[in-house]
Amino acid sequence: MTNAACAFLRPGDRGYDDELAGFQLGFTQRPAVIVPARSAADVVAAVRYAAAEGLPVGVHATGHGLPGGYEGGLLITTRRLDGITVDAEARTVRVQAGVRWGQVVAAAEPFGLAPLNGSAPSVGAVSYTLGGGLGILAREFGYAADHVRRLEVVTAGGELRRVTPGSDPELYWALLGAGQNLGVVTELEIGLVPVRTLYGGSLAFDGRAVDPAAVLRAYEAWTRTVPDGLTSSFAAVPYPDLPALPPHLRGRYVVSIRVAHTGDDGDRLVAPLRRLGPLLSDSLREMPYAESHTIHSDPDFPHAYYGDSAVLRDLDVERAGELLRATGPEAEQMCVVQINHLGGALARPAPNAVPYREGRFLLRLLTAGERDRARAVLDPAFALLADDRLGRSLNFAFGAGDRGAGLYDPDTRKRLARVKETYDPANLFRRNYGV
Repeated sequence: MTNAACAFLRPGDRGYDDELAGFQLGFTQRPAVIVPARSAADVVAAVRYAAAEGLPVGVHATGHGLPGGYEGGLLITTRRLDGITVDAEARTVRVQAGVRWGQVVAAAEPFGLAPLNGSAPSVGAVSYTLGGGLGILAREFGYAADHVRRLEVVTAGGELRRVTPGSDPELYWALLGAGQNLGVVTELEIGLVPVRTLYGGSLAFDGRAVDPAAVLRAYEAWTRTVPDGLTSSFAAVPYPDLPALPPHLRGRYVVSIRVAHTGDDGDRLVAPLRRLGPLLSDSLREMPYAESHTIHSDPDFPHAYYGDSAVLRDLDVERAGELLRATGPEAEQMCVVQINHLGGALARPAPNAVPYREGRFLLRLLTAGERDRARAVLDPAFALLADDRLGRSLNFAFGAGDRGAGLYDPDTRKRLARVKETYDPANLFRRNYGV
C-alpha cells in the first residue's frame, strides 16, 4: 500500500529489516508500517496516515537511544533527510533530521566554527539536541538545546510548523527537552561557536595499579578549582580480553579523565591530574576541533547495551568509591562508569525544558547483556548515590530504567503535560520516553 506522498514498508517486504538497522542492537522493533522519509512532505503524509489509522508513531534516525522494543505502530525513518546548510556570517547551521554530528563538524570546520556536538560523531544531531545535548564544550557554552534558533516540526494534526521563541513560545520551550513527544522534527537551525582548535584528550590510569576511588576523590576536588571554560569527565571501564580490542586495552581496568578546553592554559590546569599516578596513556594536546571525538573515542560499531543516568546535586565521593568497587572488574558483568562535571554555562537558565540545571555532576552507567541482568548491576549502583539524585537525563536513558520516571522535575513535567494536551491530545507520539 502506498500514500500519494510516500511509500510504506511492512513486515516481509524487501528492505523492511534493513530499514530497522541502527546502533542499539538490544531491542527488537517490529512496526506494522515503516515510512522511509525522503522529505518533510513524506513525514506529513506518514503522520496523517497514522492519525487516521490510530497507529502510534515512532522516529528512528541512528538508533542510539531506543527506549525499548515494541511491535506494531508506524515508524518514520529519517536517515535520508541529510541536508546541511552553514551560514558562516550568521554562525548558524540548518540540519535535517537524519544528519549525524560528524557531518555537521565537517561542514562547519572550513569556516572556523563548531557545533555543540557530543562525543560520538555517529549520533543524530536532531534527536540529541531535542534531549538537551551535553556536548564536548558544555560547561563553556551550555546545552545544545540552548542554541536552537528555529525548528520545523510535523505535529499530530499532520501540519508542518516553523517554530521559534516568538512564534510559538510554549511549543518551542517544550520541544527542546521533551525529545520526540510532541511531533517529528524535520529540521533545526542551530547556533555555531567560533572554535577552530581546543586543548583536549585523556589521561588513562591502570585501575589495578592505582586506587580508582582515590583518583575519583582527587578528580572531584580538582573540579572545584577549574574555570567554567573547562569541561571534563571521569570514566572507569573494565575491558574484556577480546581480540577486537587494541592490545593496550585487552583485559585492563582503565580509569581515565577526559578534558576539553578552549583556553591557552590547559597544561597548567591539568598538571595536578598528571601527578595522580603512573599513566597508561596521555593524549592531551592542542587539536583541531574536527578531532575532538578522539577525546572519548566512543565505540563506533553497533552493539547491545542498557544504561541509565542520574543528575546529582553533588558527588559523595565515599559512596561513589563504593559504586566503583561494585561495578569494577569483579562485577557480574561489564559496567562502564562515566561521571560528567556539570555547572558553568549548563547552570544558566534558558527558554527550554531541559531540567536539573542545578546539578553538579551527571552519573552514567552502561552495561551489556540481557536487560534483567543489567538492572541487577545498575539498580544497586544507582541506589548508592540516591540521596543526591535530582533525576535522570533523557539523552542517557538507555532502556534500563522506567521509561518516563524522573526525567523531569514536577513543575517541568506539569508544564510539558499541558503542552502535550494542546498539541498531541491523543498521544500519537508515544514510542519514546513519555512526558
